[in-house]
Amino acid sequence: SNNVNGIDAPGTTATTLQNPEVTALQEAYVRKVIDTVNDLDNVLYEIANEAGGDSTAWQYHMIDVVKSYEATKPQQHPVGMTFQYEGGSNATLLASAADWISPNEQGGYKEDPPIPDGRKVVIADTDHLWGEGGDDVWVWKSFTRGLHTLFMDGGIMTFPPSTDQRESARRAMGQTARYAARMDLATMRPQDDSSICSTRYCLTNAGKEYLVYQPASGAFTLNVAAGTYVYEWFNPSTGSVASRGSVTVPSGSRSFSPPFRGSAVLHLKLARSPDQPDGRMSSTDVTIE
Repeated sequence: SNNVNGIDAPGTTATTLQNPEVTALQEAYVRKVIDTVNDLDNVLYEIANEAGGDSTAWQYHMIDVVKSYEATKPQQHPVGMTFQYEGGSNATLLASAADWISPNEQGGYKEDPPIPDGRKVVIADTDHLWGEGGDDVWVWKSFTRGLHTLFMDGGIMTFPPSTDQRESARRAMGQTARYAARMDLATMRPQDDSSICSTRYCLTNAGKEYLVYQPASGAFTLNVAAGTYVYEWFNPSTGSVASRGSVTVPSGSRSFSPPFRGSAVLHLKLARSPDQPDGRMSSTDVTIE
């Protein structure tokens, strides 16, 4: 009795192209949304949250609808496709025309996240990895592998809000965000090559800036360019800076030992290159917030 549109279509077909009348209404709705928010900067479009594996053709179509209609507008915004549940695959996300994707655990996104290959912006969302899960180690590993992290802080019975695991993830989300704001992040590149960094979790702008995450405990090696660097040792467990200073290093692999036990973060930023005389060091190169 409340079928005011007079369309006879099962709800399960709403994320398919089986009914042209439904698709036409969806397209009209999407155009109205775009008309309404196109003037705003901070907009990400997501086609559907965990629509099933039978939604691929429909999601690809709706991505095209958003992109083609926004092309007629002053601003264009990133369009995303998130993992299909059930019956999806990360390969389907990568094959789409989406600008950003949110994968599931396939490929190691929980324990050893892969470095994005540049085809898509990858948003690692704990919703699609665990349902409810994640901790500080996952946040730091994902950040230093070049991923954008989303932590679903739901607090349902399987993952109550007061657990140490949940709190560690919350803290790490803030910690990584602060480092991201301080670094020249656009120039940094994730590295998983142990010959560059033995921990395999680091962001580098060779000869300029380095951020290393040590998920274990103890010393690690980092291949650095010669120069004088401002360094900072950060303890993610306590949320505090353990020490700051400057160090002059020759080019090559160098061992760094955290001044505390447990997981550690080292931030290096170039203060002076070997061919730059003393006294010509730019103050902007050594600013530490």
